[in-house]
Amino acid sequence: MFEFNAAELVGYIASILVVVSLAMTSIVRLRIISLVGSEAFFTYGALIGSLPIMATNLAIAAIHVWRLRAEFATDSPNGIDLGASRIRPDSPFLHDFIEYHIDDIHRFQPEFDTPSGDDAMAFLLLRDGLPAGLVMGRSPDGRLTIDLDYVLSAYRDSRLGRWLYGPGADVFRDAGIEVLRSAGDTEEHRHYLSRMGFTPADDSSFYELAL
Repeated sequence: MFEFNAAELVGYIASILVVVSLAMTSIVRLRIISLVGSEAFFTYGALIGSLPIMATNLAIAAIHVWRLRAEFATDSPNGIDLGASRIRPDSPFLHDFIEYHIDDIHRFQPEFDTPSGDDAMAFLLLRDGLPAGLVMGRSPDGRLTIDLDYVLSAYRDSRLGRWLYGPGADVFRDAGIEVLRSAGDTEEHRHYLSRMGFTPADDSSFYELAL
C-alpha cells in the first residue's frame, strides 16, 4: 500500500498541473496552469531540498509571468505583434480559412453565412504575422455591420479584441468606416461587446462603437 508524504503529494499535484496545461488549446490558459505547476514544483523542490528543481522552476515561472504580461497588453510590447489587414471577401485564402474553421465559427455564430456583394468587407487579424482571426461584415454607408467577429481558440483569452477595437481601429478608419455595429444576440455576446466599448443603439437591438 502506497504512503504519501507531503513532499510527494505536492510533486504529484505539480506533475498533474503540467500535464493538464499541455492539453489546453488557449495559450493564456496553458501559461497560467503551467505557471501554477511551476510554483508547485518549486515548493516540491524546497520540501526535498533540491536547489536545481527550485532554480529551474523559478526561471520557468518568471518566463510565464513575463509572457502573460505581454499577452494582456494592448500596445504589442515585448515581441507580441498584433495587426489587422483588409482582405478581399472573395479571396481564395479567406474562403479556405472560413471553410477550415467553419465548425468552430458556428459554435458561437450558428447563423453565420459569408457576406457577399459590393458592400462586403473582411479584415484578417494577425499575431506575429500569422492569421489569428477574422472580422467580416457589410458597410453600405460608412457603418460596418459586423457579421463575424472570430478569433482562433489559441488567442481567444488574450486581448486581441481589445486591441482591435482600441489602438488597432485604424484599419477600419482607413477603410472609410466611422461606426461599427454588431447585434447582441446572446447575453454572452452582449457582455463581450460591452467590454470592447460598444454601447446599445437607441433604435435597435444592435450595439455600436463610434471610431
